Amino acid sequence: MPVTSVTTDPEALTMTLVADFPVGPERLWRAFSDPRQLERFWGPPGYPATFDEFDLTPGGVATYVMTGPRGDVSRGRWEFLSIDAPTGYEVLDAFADDSGAASADMPTSRMRFAIAPTDTGSRLTLLTHFPSSEALEQLAAVGMVEGATMAMSQLDAVLRDLREYAAGHGTELEVLDDTHVRITRVIQGPRELVWRAHHDPELLRKWMLGPDGWTMPVADVDSSVGGHYRYEWEPAPGQPGERFGFEGETLLSDPPRRAVTTERMIGMPGEGTVNDMTLYEEDGVTLLTVLIEYPDKETRDMILATGMVDGMETSYARLESLVLA
Repeated sequence: MPVTSVTTDPEALTMTLVADFPVGPERLWRAFSDPRQLERFWGPPGYPATFDEFDLTPGGVATYVMTGPRGDVSRGRWEFLSIDAPTGYEVLDAFADDSGAASADMPTSRMRFAIAPTDTGSRLTLLTHFPSSEALEQLAAVGMVEGATMAMSQLDAVLRDLREYAAGHGTELEVLDDTHVRITRVIQGPRELVWRAHHDPELLRKWMLGPDGWTMPVADVDSSVGGHYRYEWEPAPGQPGERFGFEGETLLSDPPRRAVTTERMIGMPGEGTVNDMTLYEEDGVTLLTVLIEYPDKETRDMILATGMVDGMETSYARLESLVLA
């Protein structure tokens, strides 16, 4: 985890986050100066940012919206005070209203992003100054400390070259907390086709099969918001296993970038999961990320113990060899 410390100083009215990365300062600077790269990590898991405006000049403004898995939004605004490429910049950081103006209901803080070389790469120091102790308490209460930590912890995936990272890596699981896990897989193919392979019934039947010998007789998909889907699998004659399936609803659809759906095993009582899939393409390959929200820790552990990740890897490998090839 790149974040090494987060400290608040009520007397100085500051919060300091320190994170170390195995890349040089120039590469880290590009992540903070390119809005398309910022969008991949600025915002905690499940609330990715979209920058509508990004004027990286003194006095310039950046505006963004973070969209939650159920379509809820939170808007933000930066005003650039100073820029010292490639060592960082300083901004006035504020919540924003629908027009992009600073919100009058929440305090504005001053943030300094500082990048410095280390023996193993570079260090980011994010220093936030609050206008008052009340402002510090108010922003801490809405999760600023946790949000900043989780956002910076996603930066590792942005900094690595996807083709180099894909070599020797398959489907990877990261447990974030009691109710959230993150699945990542680099897919050797363009994002548009990876998106279509997840939403076209004929393509789904070719690859989303888990272990060899299973078929997918039902693949009903409605990827519009509010639409429902239903998948069913069954083993080949003579092969062990029983027919089963999943169903759910589309909560958010932003093709070919992001899709959020509920998921529940057909016939099983209790709550299901919320699956938040994002796709990012770089140099012809696609990073697929699925953030899964479980109703509780027990459900998380029960599902992970079924070999879910191994089954996903088998399917993704089949996607590359049969569909994308």
